Amino acid sequence: MSSTKTRDALRTSARVSAELLLIIAMSAVALWLLGRMWSVVWPLVVGLLLTTLTWPAANVLRRRGWPPALAASVVTVVFLLVAAGVVALIAVPVASQSGELSDGVVEGIQRLREWAAGPPLNIGDAQIDRAFDSAVAKAQEGLGSMVGAVVTGVSTVVNGVVTAVLALFLMFFFLKDGPRFLPWLARQLPGRLATDVPTVFARGWETLGSFVRSQAAVGLLDAVLIGIGLWVLGVPLVLPLAVLTFVSAFVPIVGALFAGFVAVLIALVSNGLTDALIVLAIIVVVQQLEGNVFQPMIQSRGLGLHAAVVLLAVTLGGSLAGIVGSLLAVPVAALIAVVWNYVREQLADPVVPGPDPDADEPDVVSPVAP
Repeated sequence: MSSTKTRDALRTSARVSAELLLIIAMSAVALWLLGRMWSVVWPLVVGLLLTTLTWPAANVLRRRGWPPALAASVVTVVFLLVAAGVVALIAVPVASQSGELSDGVVEGIQRLREWAAGPPLNIGDAQIDRAFDSAVAKAQEGLGSMVGAVVTGVSTVVNGVVTAVLALFLMFFFLKDGPRFLPWLARQLPGRLATDVPTVFARGWETLGSFVRSQAAVGLLDAVLIGIGLWVLGVPLVLPLAVLTFVSAFVPIVGALFAGFVAVLIALVSNGLTDALIVLAIIVVVQQLEGNVFQPMIQSRGLGLHAAVVLLAVTLGGSLAGIVGSLLAVPVAALIAVVWNYVREQLADPVVPGPDPDADEPDVVSPVAP
């Protein structure tokens, strides 16, 4: 081995390691600052996502000569009415059958108990009672933590309401003054940054719009497939359940679980245990197809990310920040890809056109010896 080459390789490795450690430290500081400002950052993120969803309508009105403030106001009010209508469409029919729902749950539990007592499980009543008593004991032991969870849940609801209000106000201002932001930003930045930063922001905006549209496409696909399954089985409240499935697609993990739980519960009340199990199977199959096939395909095409990158981003985001991390993992990965691609474009060497292989070569006159 060459001592010179070995020493150079070690020095290069040490320098690269030190630079990586510095980058990791700076990233950790940035994430810490982001966490400290999360009460402001989260409404801003939600407002941006809502703006990407409603901007096409506002843009159409602006192109037809509407003043920006009027267009933003109309779109915001229509969005609130649609959101309220969706909530009413889901909540009112379910609330009107709450008594039947509770009776059906009790009856369903009794049927499940009878089924477990028969073949092939042959679970006796004594075993079921012991399991029930054990569950009650554990619930009593965790009463203190349950109270704490309720208090935390109330705080979470309050924070959610505040976030929603701030996000709606931010959405209005983004719809009203959004097109003026990039020119203003270009005037504030010096030199080359006046071109680079607005270009990256514009590409990032297009990426966020693609993300929201892809989520809406995935949610619509889930709602149609699950709604068809519920309609074939004759489960009531098909339209509210389909709407709930569509809306819950924007909240990963918990949204799908909640929508599936409501659908299975209503099937149990109205059609019995067999149809409820069939509905559960339909939801599991659709969710597996959505998570492993449809969503990676649609998002990879819309965001320019490979399906494997989408899956890894969602997994990493969920492990780092739970539901919020899963929700933001894909757009954050896409924004990182936007910045990386732009930086790579700027750092790439200019392409020098080479000789055309199809061009006729000039005749070469060989020297003639005297």
